[in-house]
Amino acid sequence: MITGKNIFITGGAGFIANTLIGKLIEDNRITAFDNFHRDTLTGSPFAAHPNLKVVRGDVLDARLLTESMRGADLVIHAAAIAGIDTVIKDPVKTMRVNMIGTANALEAAHENRVPDRFVDFSTSEVFGSMAFRASEEQETVAGSAGEARWVYAVSKLSGEHLAHAYFKQYGLPVVTVRPFNVYGPGQTGEGAIQVFIKRALKNETIHINGDGTQIRAWCYVDDFVDCLMRCLENPAAVGHSFNIGNARAVITTLGLAQTVCRVLGSKSEIVFDPPLSADIALRIPSVEKAEQILGFKARVDLEEGIRKTAEYFEREMRAGV
Repeated sequence: MITGKNIFITGGAGFIANTLIGKLIEDNRITAFDNFHRDTLTGSPFAAHPNLKVVRGDVLDARLLTESMRGADLVIHAAAIAGIDTVIKDPVKTMRVNMIGTANALEAAHENRVPDRFVDFSTSEVFGSMAFRASEEQETVAGSAGEARWVYAVSKLSGEHLAHAYFKQYGLPVVTVRPFNVYGPGQTGEGAIQVFIKRALKNETIHINGDGTQIRAWCYVDDFVDCLMRCLENPAAVGHSFNIGNARAVITTLGLAQTVCRVLGSKSEIVFDPPLSADIALRIPSVEKAEQILGFKARVDLEEGIRKTAEYFEREMRAGV
């Protein structure tokens, strides 16, 4: 149980950060640092909570980041450019934010002598295009230079290496997490499940990039945050990377769209579009390390997660948000 701590979250307006804030806000002081490019925070029930401080800033602003982090006990570095559409449109910004921004966050934590934890968000894409029950010790893949898909993966992987360098050289209490397709209420951006759900609720056409045979493991946000909390609380986590996902919730992209339509009783048509870039054919994690060290096991299966996520977005639609 984390109580009485100063917690600093980059990307604090994001949907994962908001789920985490909901777990911690009553017993801790939280600073949400974000440029509000994506915003789940403003409409959340704790946006005006007295224990929450909001700093509108960019992780590329090293001075503001360092000043804002002063006094933090725990840092969660979730700020990043993500989503293949965004990466294709602005690969330079993607690499600058994900590499330089992470370097700034690590240096700020080092300068401020953050004592308890620095959790760095990496990505499951570091495993490349074919990853079946990929373990944390498995080789990571950089991909070919110039291919949009790998701009994101390489930028996150470089941040992961730098984070562990700060742990080894300076003793910064680093933990790296590799999210495997996290979804849930409040998600913004380009995540497939929330896009499919929003269209299915309106009976609109669902578009799939590629042939729909891509296989993914989907992790409900509450499960992800449960493991994240364990990374923050358990001293045994320091110095490690962890895959966080649900190895039971495995399905093709076409199967996912069909499941969303079936669960929601939707009449949406499913159509196929050309792929945006080099695609990931198979990505399923091994989560044995997280279970052994942290005692983590995902609980929410796919259909339950789809229903919970749809309930949120249906409420948003009715409220005209």
